[in-house]
Amino acid sequence: MRNLRLKTLAAVTLVTGSMLAGSAFAQTKVRIAFIDPLSGPFAPVGQNQLKSWQTVAELANQQKWAPGYEFEVVGFDNKTSPQESLTVLRTAIDQGFRYVAQGNGSSVAIALSDAISKHNERNPGKELVFLNYAAIDPVLTNAQCSFWHFRFDANVEQKMEALTTYMQSRKEIKSVYLINQNYSFGQQVARSAKEMLSRKRPDVKIAGEDLHPLGQVRDFSPYIAKIQQSGADTVITGNWGTDLALLIKAANDAGLKANFYTYYAGTTGVPTAMGATGAERVRMVAYWHPNEATFRGQDVVKRMKDKFKDDYYSMATFSAIRMMADSINAAKSADPVRVAFAMAGRKSQSLNGEVEMRAMDHQLQQPLVIATWAKVDGKTVKIDQENTGFGWRTESVQPAFVGVQPSSCQMKRPAQPK
Repeated sequence: MRNLRLKTLAAVTLVTGSMLAGSAFAQTKVRIAFIDPLSGPFAPVGQNQLKSWQTVAELANQQKWAPGYEFEVVGFDNKTSPQESLTVLRTAIDQGFRYVAQGNGSSVAIALSDAISKHNERNPGKELVFLNYAAIDPVLTNAQCSFWHFRFDANVEQKMEALTTYMQSRKEIKSVYLINQNYSFGQQVARSAKEMLSRKRPDVKIAGEDLHPLGQVRDFSPYIAKIQQSGADTVITGNWGTDLALLIKAANDAGLKANFYTYYAGTTGVPTAMGATGAERVRMVAYWHPNEATFRGQDVVKRMKDKFKDDYYSMATFSAIRMMADSINAAKSADPVRVAFAMAGRKSQSLNGEVEMRAMDHQLQQPLVIATWAKVDGKTVKIDQENTGFGWRTESVQPAFVGVQPSSCQMKRPAQPK
């Protein structure tokens, strides 16, 4: 009987010891609900960006950016609809997600930011943090700023400041045509272009302007005909995804000779549409590209290409998870409230150098680059996009202070945890 008791005690000790040993290696999951289009006309962009988030999350877990914590990114399809996004947000909340990532469509971001702020006010202890990686309407860090919203992309005005600073010295630019998607973001691109060009290049003529429906135009040839008739030598557009790919395709088909200055020529589908015809004629303002010699990230590009057979270009995903990890380490917690306070004002190292989350409005401050679509030459252009044999060549890298913009944000902050 005594032997039986000893054996039972030994078994219990063994099991308990195994449980304790296992708990020492247990990882607390930090789950991020990715709410963006995974179906519809912008699905290719959304699917690429979900893979980008997952690629960086896997890298962060392997390299233990936040020891004891494991990042997981799960996709939710919002069909680029603000209304659908709110429905999906409720589903994510019910499933226990405390972090939300979104970027395709500022109208969606505005709806999500408002809904998350209201949810947090009504549900203390169940707060969410919004990681905005690509929705760049300035209002999100100005009049409609929120403590719970953090933007990891540069906003419309920051990018236009960099773009027009570069254009200021391009004396061949005489006449500009503006074509943008007809929603908050596209409207802001058109407004800031006119304002900043009038200040920096008052000699440049605005030859025409169009705002077209988001994701609904299948044939851009009528718009291209108007650009040709205007005589413009330059086009400025904030279009992204299929709207930019089809615009570029129509321009190529019509033989339009104007140069394009873009925000998103690196997004899925556009490189293929540009091909050789866009070489030396299409430029992009961005926070990063893999051929800039002073930037890191070629290993991330390779990792995503090897795993997903897709291009990595949404570098804000790296900035977001890097800064989240640094904030979790500083707060010694993945609690969204503590992490949010730790992120505000934080500086982290990203693929484009040191970046700072400005505390006053939660707008990331970072270097910006102007790049030209060019043939791979093994020197200035080593990495191509979409297997085209063409990639991005740096024209100008502008330090973060060039794009600094004032903010009207009057942020309401919760009580800071002790």
